[in-house]
Amino acid sequence: MTTVALALVKEVAEAARAPRMLYLHWPFGHALGEPGNVAQQRTILHDLLSMARAASRPGLVIELPYRWRRQTYPPIVNWSADSVEAVREKPDGSALRAQIPQVKHAR
Repeated sequence: MTTVALALVKEVAEAARAPRMLYLHWPFGHALGEPGNVAQQRTILHDLLSMARAASRPGLVIELPYRWRRQTYPPIVNWSADSVEAVREKPDGSALRAQIPQVKHAR
């Protein structure tokens, strides 16, 4: 059975050695997105399903480029089409890592 994990801490994503891993730099407790932001949550689910279906190899860790509370997410029109974000890989076989800016949260 194909497995895809979702991590919110980069070091955990790399150390876990899951068969396939997506990494998001988002607040704890919000792995699938902001409460009530259905389009955002569906985008993450679509990325997870896409990676399960189309990842080029086991052991892949991909950073998703989404920014917390700074993006608009289009509706998923075709759930059987792969998400480009979840299956992108460099020609040398290493995962592409998006440059995700550090977001400071008010305490």
